[in-house]
Amino acid sequence: MNLQLIALTAAPITAICALAYGIYLSRKVLAAPVGSAKIAEIGAAIESGAMAYLSSQFKIITIFVAVLAGIIYLFLSPGIAATFLLGAVFSGLIGYFGMLIAVKANTRTANAAQIGLNAALQVSFGAGTVNGMLVVGLGLLGASAIYIVSYFLKISQGDAAVTKLATDVLVGYGFGAALLALFMRVGGGIFTKAADVGADLVGKVEKGIPEDDPRNPAVIADNVGDNVGDCAGMAADVFESYAVTIVAAMILGGSLFGLKGVVFPLLARSGAIWTSILGTFFVKAKNDKENPLNPLMRGFTISAVSAVAIFMALSIYLLGEPKAGLAAVTGLVAMMALLYITKYYTGPGEKPVVEIAKASQTGAGTNLISGLAYGLESTLASVIVVVLAILGGYALMGFYGIGLAGMGMLATTGIIMSLDTFGPISDNAQGIVEMAGLGKKANEVTSSLDAVGNTTKALTKGFAIGSAAVAASSLFATFFESTRLDSINIAHPTVFAGALIGAAIPYIFSSRLISSVGRAASEMIEEVRRQWKSIKGIMEGKAKPDYARCVAISTAAAQRELVIPAAITITSPIIVGFVLGAEALGGMLAGTIISGLLLALFMTNTGGAWDNAKKYIEDGHFGGKGSDTHKAAVVGDTVGDPLKDTSGPAINPMIKIINIVSLLLAPLLA
Repeated sequence: MNLQLIALTAAPITAICALAYGIYLSRKVLAAPVGSAKIAEIGAAIESGAMAYLSSQFKIITIFVAVLAGIIYLFLSPGIAATFLLGAVFSGLIGYFGMLIAVKANTRTANAAQIGLNAALQVSFGAGTVNGMLVVGLGLLGASAIYIVSYFLKISQGDAAVTKLATDVLVGYGFGAALLALFMRVGGGIFTKAADVGADLVGKVEKGIPEDDPRNPAVIADNVGDNVGDCAGMAADVFESYAVTIVAAMILGGSLFGLKGVVFPLLARSGAIWTSILGTFFVKAKNDKENPLNPLMRGFTISAVSAVAIFMALSIYLLGEPKAGLAAVTGLVAMMALLYITKYYTGPGEKPVVEIAKASQTGAGTNLISGLAYGLESTLASVIVVVLAILGGYALMGFYGIGLAGMGMLATTGIIMSLDTFGPISDNAQGIVEMAGLGKKANEVTSSLDAVGNTTKALTKGFAIGSAAVAASSLFATFFESTRLDSINIAHPTVFAGALIGAAIPYIFSSRLISSVGRAASEMIEEVRRQWKSIKGIMEGKAKPDYARCVAISTAAAQRELVIPAAITITSPIIVGFVLGAEALGGMLAGTIISGLLLALFMTNTGGAWDNAKKYIEDGHFGGKGSDTHKAAVVGDTVGDPLKDTSGPAINPMIKIINIVSLLLAPLLA
């Protein structure tokens, strides 16, 4: 059968089916009852804050994207400018609609919790799956649309012309997706942690009131932040990795294997989407006593095993040998190993978390020391897994194998995103149950879902970082192909200088973000204190806090801090490339990938371990809530918040943007 015909039909049809399944699930979620007027009131406040934030952020993003599109149009090509806009628009749509369905599902999950575990699980996971289908559906639709347009424009000149045009403009698609992901990660991370840190320090430490207490003026901003950071930000981040890996695989495949090398990633991604859809049908709790993690893992396992079978079958059918399939499977296995490593270092009840909780008995200082030690240790195992994935892919099929390994890591993206978005939805539902006073049964159900949600959020952060590293490595290989560099000599002064500059960028980038969170949290703390003093009756429950003011503080802080990190990321490869040359730029890319990977792993794992050490104590260990041990753990959790939810995750798109900008510059430097 004609390969072009297969690619032109199977990929877009699969993408449309994924989007249709997402629409079906969204209608199903929205059909669930919201419940009481109190639930609806709380949900409306969260939704209003979330939409106000996105509206403000998109105004800034639109200006930035329009200016960059104009520059790309003038200095590179209209085709790259068009695909850049496509990637940016798709990423923005995913962030917007993913967060919209999440804030709609929060209230419905809280209400369903009064019925039982499975009812609440179906609503929260169903909404999460909508996000997953948006990511994979639009990700594949964009790549296949670019291929289809290239086909109709160049087919008269032959297959080689089609392949060349598609691979030339695909990089713009990845850049658009990556830029939006950076904005969503940076803005969302600052918003959520300014609210979270402010709410925790004043509420828990100063006043001794529980989390999600409606007397805390920052509580709505905190709940809005869960959606802004963990739904919109994560979705845009993973979409960008999803887009970038298929872009790299298609470019490398086209340059090394021609048409077959381009078609294989499209069809492999198509098959993987169907396996993710299949996995969602197995996410059902057997009874209200079952650990919610079990049905989630059942669905994930079925999806992963099915993806392996599809990769191998396609590899043998299209390429006549199993190597391409094995390269993709290498990435999939690496992703599962990263999930396990993240679970060990950040999971509730695991040795590192228990040891950090134990260290909290002697104060905040020992809590911080123990957390830092385990965070540093956690990088080794993760790096070994990433190294094995890169070397395994390269041993099987050279640079193309690295691209396929990156693509394989994201094979289960549809269901992984379902697991990730399930986390903040469950977290918000737990808060709504507390604020609305829905009773013991609902509280037990949402507490169970929230505990599992914290685990799935931590797991998917490890997945996002690992996939970002392999995606960046495949882009790195693509850069060498485009500049026709066989290798770089690290001993050469300009190359070594480039590597040092690249290694420093993630640190200055992270410094800016952490400082932003600190400044915004200080504003939040002052505002909460002001309201408690000036609005009489808040602590007695007789007066309502001004929640909107706290949301406005977080929103303003997020907008203020967007431009400088983006400017650092985009301009640094341009300066190094034109001042020091292509080889120095290659050194810079290597330095950025290495230091960025290690720093991101350290920050997210350390922050996650501190968070769960606090929760472990709150479950009744080492003195429980309100004890001096708990207060010490709250300090550690507060320090870890901007690490695991702001700067750590934002390094992912930062690394990839630097690589993509370098790839765009490659023709000018070759």
